Amino acid sequence: MFSNVINSIGAGSGLNSAQLVDDLVAASTGVKLGQLNQRDQLNSTRISAMAATASALTTFAEAVKETLNGQGFVGDLISTRTELANATVVEGGRPEGLPATLEVVQLASAQREMSAVYASASDAVGERTLTINNSGGSFDIVIDSSNNSLAGLRDAINASNSGVTASIITDKAGARLVMESEEGVDNAFTLADAPAGGPILGVPLTFDNIALAGDSIIRVDGIELTNSSNSVSGAIPGVELSLLTAEPGTSFTINGDSEPLDVRSLVTEFVSAYNDLRSSLNDATAPGLAGASGGPLAGDRGAREVIRQLSQLTSTRLSDTGDFNTLADIGVRTESDGTLSIDETRLDAALELDSGAVKLMLEPAIVTDTNVGLSGALDKISSLLQDENGALAQAQERLDAIRESIAERRVKITDEGDRLREQLEGTFAGLERQLSVLRATQSYVEQQFASFDDNN
Repeated sequence: MFSNVINSIGAGSGLNSAQLVDDLVAASTGVKLGQLNQRDQLNSTRISAMAATASALTTFAEAVKETLNGQGFVGDLISTRTELANATVVEGGRPEGLPATLEVVQLASAQREMSAVYASASDAVGERTLTINNSGGSFDIVIDSSNNSLAGLRDAINASNSGVTASIITDKAGARLVMESEEGVDNAFTLADAPAGGPILGVPLTFDNIALAGDSIIRVDGIELTNSSNSVSGAIPGVELSLLTAEPGTSFTINGDSEPLDVRSLVTEFVSAYNDLRSSLNDATAPGLAGASGGPLAGDRGAREVIRQLSQLTSTRLSDTGDFNTLADIGVRTESDGTLSIDETRLDAALELDSGAVKLMLEPAIVTDTNVGLSGALDKISSLLQDENGALAQAQERLDAIRESIAERRVKITDEGDRLREQLEGTFAGLERQLSVLRATQSYVEQQFASFDDNN
C-alpha cells in the first residue's frame, strides 16, 4: 500500500528536483522573456531605421548644398597663366562672369625700412621711444635698460600690434633691423625717434627706405581695379584671385574646368535625389495592411513629421525677389505619393523668361532670412527636425527610453525567476525530507508485517 503511494510521486525511482525546478522556472519566465525579446528586436529595428532617416536627411541636404556651392556651376577654377595668378571659389560664393580676362599690371607691395649696420643683434641702440604712425594710429616702442639692443627693439616692434613687423638680417658686415608693413598704400607708416635725454645727448636711429608701399593693379575684362592686397576678392564675383607676378600687357583667362551646370539639369538632379529620399521614407513608414508587414517606422510621429516638413518644400519661399519664389513657380510639383515631378512646359517657360532669376532663387547671391535658397531651406528643415527639441531627436529619445524600459523589465523578470527558483528549491527540499521520513516509516511497517507473518 505504502509502496504505491511512494512510487506515484516518484520517490521510488528518485525525484529529479533540479530538472523540475528548471522546467517550472522556464514555464514561468520563458513566455515573458520571449515577448520582451520580440519587443526589443522591433525597437532596435526602429532605432536603426530612425538613425538611417536622420542620416539620409543630412546627406541629402549636404549633397544639395555641395551642388549649389558655386563650384557646382563651374567646377574647379583654372588660370591659363598659373605663374601670374591663380583663382579659387570664395567659400559660400557663386562664380559669375566667367570666363574672365585678367591682366596683372602691378603687385601690391609692402613698405620696408632698414636700419644702419650694427656689429651684432645684441648691440645697444640707446634708450629711446620710437613711434610708428600709420592708418591704425600711433604706437610707441619703448627701449629701456631691460631691452636696449637691436634684438630688443625687434621684439618690441613685433609686440606692438602696429601692423609693422621687424626682423634682423646678418651678413659679414654686421646686423641690420628691417621693418615691414602689410601690403598696400593704406598700410604705409612713418617713424618718429625720441632718444632718452633728448636728441643732443642721444644718438638718433636712422633708417633707409628700401621699398615703398604700393597697391595691386589688375584689369578684368578691360576694367582697371586697384586693391591693397595680392589676394583679391570681388574683382570677379564669387572668385578669389591670388596675384603672383606682374606682367603688364599680358592677358590670360580665368574659367571653370567643366561646362557650367545648367539650371534644368540642377532641377532634374534635385528632383531625382529628393524622390530617392522620399521613396525610402515611404517604405519605412508603410502601414501593414491586409496582413502584410508594415515598415519599421509605421505610425511613428517623428517620421511623419519628417514627411510633413519635406512635403512643404515645393511651396516654401526660397527668395523674396524676382518673378520666381518657390519651386512650384518653376513647375516642380508634389505627386500623391509625396514624390516630386517636373512640369516641363512650365520650367521651360520660366527659363526662357529669366534663367538667371531661377538660378538666383535656387542659390541667392546674398543669403538672408527671407532669401534662403534651396540649400538654406533644406538646412532649416534638417536643423528643425534634428534640434534637441525636434521631431527626430524626440523620436530617438522615445525609442531609447523604450530600450531602457525593456532592459529594466528583463532584469525584473530574471529576478522574479531567481526568486521562484529559490522558493521551488526550498519546497522540493522539504518534500525530499518528507519522502525520507515516509520511506523510513514504510520500511518499519513492512518489517512489522514481516515479523507478524513469521510469528504466524
